[in-house]
Amino acid sequence: MTQVEILNRSTMIDKLHARLTLKPRETAIVTIDMHRGHLDPAVATMAAPPEDARRVIAAAKELLDLARGQRLPVIHVKLVYRRIPGLGSEGMTQPFWRAVHELADSDRLTPGRASTVNDHNIEGSPGTEIIPELYAEGDYVIDNKKRLDCFYGTDLNQLLQGLGTRTVALMGINTNTCVLNTAFTAFNLDYRVLVLSDCVASMYGADLHVLGLQNVARCLGWVLSNRDFRDKIEEGAKRND
Repeated sequence: MTQVEILNRSTMIDKLHARLTLKPRETAIVTIDMHRGHLDPAVATMAAPPEDARRVIAAAKELLDLARGQRLPVIHVKLVYRRIPGLGSEGMTQPFWRAVHELADSDRLTPGRASTVNDHNIEGSPGTEIIPELYAEGDYVIDNKKRLDCFYGTDLNQLLQGLGTRTVALMGINTNTCVLNTAFTAFNLDYRVLVLSDCVASMYGADLHVLGLQNVARCLGWVLSNRDFRDKIEEGAKRND
């Protein structure tokens, strides 16, 4: 594969960061596939690296506690598949996923870790459960995600509109697929897009995790650490936004 120079766009990104203002009453947190199927090694069928899982869970808990304290809505979107006789998982209708499923174990989507597309997050399985410390009473849950985009086939947009949301802050798994796909659609729907860098990871590898963050920061929205997000939200709260 041809080697290319990675452009340094830090000056543009820094200027955009400085200009960013957030209104708490118009901001919602969307967690993406923060379930045991990715983040609990004991039951995960498509596991993120254990060190990434621990980091993401700890950072997400910190940020979600902050968000709830500022009365920001928290929406959990998770993938859940049915089994269909003669097909297997609903995911098997996707040609690429079926092709990956038919490869040898050494060629799974999760480098160096076992995984299964056909048995991932089947309805009623432990993997579909949201990580317990990330859920609180009053959070919203959307549990009919079937593909990489949280908006596709769900009522996420209707819920965000009902909540008066103009800014969506995304966290979850995987940075380069579900988070990135959701960021694209949020952008196309004219939301302000944030990705919370401490709270995302990729089971596909660190290189694609970085790609996802760079793509957002350079093309779609703002990539913020927990500290960045806290500072921006607290500034907005002081302005009574």
